[in-house]
Amino acid sequence: MSTARLPTVLVVHGPNLNLLGRRELDVYGPLTLAEVDDRIRAEAAELGLAVDIHQTAREGAIVELLHDGVDRVAGAVVNPAAYSHTSRAIADAMRAVPYPVIEVHLSNIHAREPWRHVSVTAEAATALIAGLGALSYTLALRALQAMIGG
Repeated sequence: MSTARLPTVLVVHGPNLNLLGRRELDVYGPLTLAEVDDRIRAEAAELGLAVDIHQTAREGAIVELLHDGVDRVAGAVVNPAAYSHTSRAIADAMRAVPYPVIEVHLSNIHAREPWRHVSVTAEAATALIAGLGALSYTLALRALQAMIGG
């Protein structure tokens, strides 16, 4: 099946996610980012979606990726990581794009340190899925597929 006609979902991993499988295994689990991406690709293929996956530690790059998705993607899954608690710029970009954006977190941000309980980006997201490890991403893909009718 050609991916040229499939709806495309942008997936953005924020800062420090490139260290998955090495850092805070008790919080983030043993999977590497490459393994998470493999699960995302497999789920997308099953759902009839194409995925465009990126990882960046730069706040502005996340904003630019969201902007670049206009007229190109049907939806986005974004893990802003620590930026979720501080970035009005990412929140504004989520509001500005015409497609649904689902925020995901591997850990349950509400069960962690008090400063993590508020997500300014989640205020702008279509939905939030947190605390389910890599399953957070695949559930977000399922939700987007249902929203966009892919």
